[in-house]
Amino acid sequence: MHHLLVAYGSTRGGTAGLAEMIGEDLGAAGFDVEVRPAAEVRSLDGVDAVIVAGAVYANRWHRDARRLVRRQESALRERPVWLVSSGPLGRSAHAAEIPPVHQVARIMSRIGARGHVTFGGRLEAGATGFPARAMAAKLAGDWRDPEQVRHWAASVAGELSALDAVA
Repeated sequence: MHHLLVAYGSTRGGTAGLAEMIGEDLGAAGFDVEVRPAAEVRSLDGVDAVIVAGAVYANRWHRDARRLVRRQESALRERPVWLVSSGPLGRSAHAAEIPPVHQVARIMSRIGARGHVTFGGRLEAGATGFPARAMAAKLAGDWRDPEQVRHWAASVAGELSALDAVA
């Protein structure tokens, strides 16, 4: 496995930043990594493995992430794929492993994803729109944990290296 795609669906930029962190960590592990918005991905030609990251809002995975999976479903089934959810605000994202929301669990089984992780989200104090503005009043902050991301990326890198060794 050499060329990895990290595709993301992000509305307020937090998940985009998370995807960049994942890409940097996998790049540091020796992989050729491309980080792109999910809406821009038209083909998986030349891509050996995929990570799809989506913000979770009201128990729904970001529309761009869902649409990418729908568009590329058969190609994703042929590659190692991991799914990432971003969104919990507050300490809950660090306290324990958070299972995927029902929608993401269904997508995982449809494409045979190798794994899923939920990372904390980010909500800026000046967030506009309801209910983001109301949530920001109580939970504004950056709950993404670079150490947690680094540890997860290392586990993905280990799995990919093991797959290379078997191939």
